[in-house]
Amino acid sequence: MTADPVASNSSSAPPDAANRPYREVTDSHGRVYRVGESDRDILGHSRGLMVYLPWIAMMAISVFEYAYGSAEDTLSHAHGWTQRNTFWILSVWVFFQAGIAFPAGWLRERGILTARAAMYVGSLMCVVGFLALSHLSDVRLAILGFGVVGGIGAGLVYATCINMVGKWFPERRGARTGFVNGGFAYGSLPFIFIFNYGFDSANYHRVLDLIGCYIVIVVFGCAFFFKDPPKNWWPADIDPLTYSGNRKNAAGLAKNPPAVRQYTPREAIRTGMLPLMWISVVMTAGVSIFGISFQVDYAKEVGFGPLVAASSMGIMAVINGIGRGVVGWLSDRWGRRSTLVFVIVVLGLAQFGVIWAGDIKSEGLFLFFAFLSGFGGGAFYPLFAALTPDYFGENYNATNYGLVYSGKLVSGLFGGGLGSMVVAAWGYDGAYALAGGVSLMAAAIALLLRQPGRDAARTPRPRTAG
Repeated sequence: MTADPVASNSSSAPPDAANRPYREVTDSHGRVYRVGESDRDILGHSRGLMVYLPWIAMMAISVFEYAYGSAEDTLSHAHGWTQRNTFWILSVWVFFQAGIAFPAGWLRERGILTARAAMYVGSLMCVVGFLALSHLSDVRLAILGFGVVGGIGAGLVYATCINMVGKWFPERRGARTGFVNGGFAYGSLPFIFIFNYGFDSANYHRVLDLIGCYIVIVVFGCAFFFKDPPKNWWPADIDPLTYSGNRKNAAGLAKNPPAVRQYTPREAIRTGMLPLMWISVVMTAGVSIFGISFQVDYAKEVGFGPLVAASSMGIMAVINGIGRGVVGWLSDRWGRRSTLVFVIVVLGLAQFGVIWAGDIKSEGLFLFFAFLSGFGGGAFYPLFAALTPDYFGENYNATNYGLVYSGKLVSGLFGGGLGSMVVAAWGYDGAYALAGGVSLMAAAIALLLRQPGRDAARTPRPRTAG
């Protein structure tokens, strides 16, 4: 290990940190950590704000995905769309929401697009998306406005918020990432009930226009305070070489040790681990999107009332969000991979439970398995978001996680649009059974994940400075 003082006016320091001393230390694997600057030195306030502001912004954009299924009937009636039309609008939205993560990360890490600018642009595109859904009856224009423009806007906000947390909390990211990611689900709860009870062909213009205004105001306000830390930054309250200084953080690092070095996207792909993560995301996200798209329709199909249908989706959204925070916290204690496998297995088993509850016409069991499906269908997202910098480091996290998360763009095709074709061909029982099988296969793939460059059987102990 080496510990080298670095001049405070080094080119790696941001302009507003030019007079703050820092040094760079290197561990036994050759990874560099920048230490000496506190979060307050860089931000002027606690880094805790970089948890709460992304969380609020994520809640604002959650209405796109998690409440859309509750609005489909009214939209179909108002615009003259078929069920397949509405499913493909959501599928295109998912494609672009996930697909923008990698190019946006590439632009951010090259200084072309700041975090604040990404949020500003994203919020304005979100407004365009809801205005298109409100005022364009031509399904092709609705796909362009809501699916493409709105999807890119929501993706910019989503990716920026998730990466912000990972950069500011490199030593204990699981719980914080899960908390922020959870807002993307339960933030939709009020809109689920609005769309089920107070949304019709007489007021849909006004409701959708107001939702667009709400998103831009909230996201714009949060974005004003966004700022990335310097590359290689490490918090002052824990030694990156010995994991000493903060007992809770040290315990989390023992279960989820930092990446052995900062991997570029090309290097991360060559390890073989990033492609495995991508495949697992494709399969798991497809099952999750399928559940979001068809939960309400399946409840109505088997004869459950509108309250149960709305409640099942509300439960799914709430547990989906809360589950993300809970498993993030658990992963800091159990280990990221073990928690991920557990979550994906729960998601798979829940799909078979939904079939059983529908077959015996049990509303109680249906709500219970909606609970489990919501838990599993959201909790894997923050685990992959935390696992990516755990494996590949923080400096290229925006692009590396963008690559992993891009698996969702493939999932959007078979989870929503192609899912509707499977339902038409095999019925709901066949579609849910297929979803359960796909999820269990994804869990098996997740078992193969290993941190690159570190011996899984024996983790080297860092040497002390000398």
